Amino acid sequence: MNHKDYYKIMGLNRDATEKDIKTAYRRLARKYHPDISKEPDAEEKFKEMAEAYEVLKDPEKRRTYDQYVQDWDIRQKANYSSQQGAWDLGKDSHQFSPDFFESLFGVSSFREQPFAGTDYHSSIRISLEEAYQGAVKELRIASESERLGAQTLRVKIPAGVKSGQQIRLAGQGAESRRGGPRGDLYLTVHIDKHPIFDVKDNDVYLTLPVSPWEAALGSTIVVPTLGGKVDLKIPPGSQGGQTLRLKNRGLPGEKAGDQYVILKIVIPQPATDAARELYKKMAEEMPFNPRENMRV
Repeated sequence: MNHKDYYKIMGLNRDATEKDIKTAYRRLARKYHPDISKEPDAEEKFKEMAEAYEVLKDPEKRRTYDQYVQDWDIRQKANYSSQQGAWDLGKDSHQFSPDFFESLFGVSSFREQPFAGTDYHSSIRISLEEAYQGAVKELRIASESERLGAQTLRVKIPAGVKSGQQIRLAGQGAESRRGGPRGDLYLTVHIDKHPIFDVKDNDVYLTLPVSPWEAALGSTIVVPTLGGKVDLKIPPGSQGGQTLRLKNRGLPGEKAGDQYVILKIVIPQPATDAARELYKKMAEEMPFNPRENMRV
């Protein structure tokens, strides 16, 4: 058989990274899997793609393949006869023996190898507290057999999981129709919006309302975090919009995040005559122009 260009089969350049190869494999597996594809030549393309992936995913096999192809190109050019204007198809030509790939890489045409079942993809919603602490969630999924009905799976949510991250449940995909293993179930995590916390990467943000006197005089305020309540010291003379940091109070991970507290000064309404008099007295005692720098 003629030279197989594994890179072309996978739609890759020769300098493709391991990540590129894995991404291409997943894309082509979904496109050509015999159990789901309606293309007439899907099975043959799937076999070719699986054979190519088996070689390219292994650094040692890939180096051997690249070297052989390079040698093949050299032989191909050397065997070209300018006098004949045609390719020399002698026994030492550019053709590979049918057993070449099986003997060199331990792979054949995959014609008799079983295929794994189709992977399933779904999603799971969790709270921010569950993302922080980790959790075990129950998920009901429909069975392929009506006789068995729906089944319940216990899904372990790791602490520090991010929105958009995938959790793999091995062997919970479709059954194989060719004697292979079951596919896997991939769950994409979605974290529900929290009523008071916002999240960016591993950091947590909280807008904290404070009174004018707490900001002006300083105070110690009990602040909620995902790990429980903590005391936060508000420095005297704090301003609205000022940000204070609680170290390592964000989401866990390889590097734990922090919690950032943004101060929001809330002005109480003077509901009584005495309260209004206090505001007037404060204005007299503290002649302060917050727009001084605006020169208006």
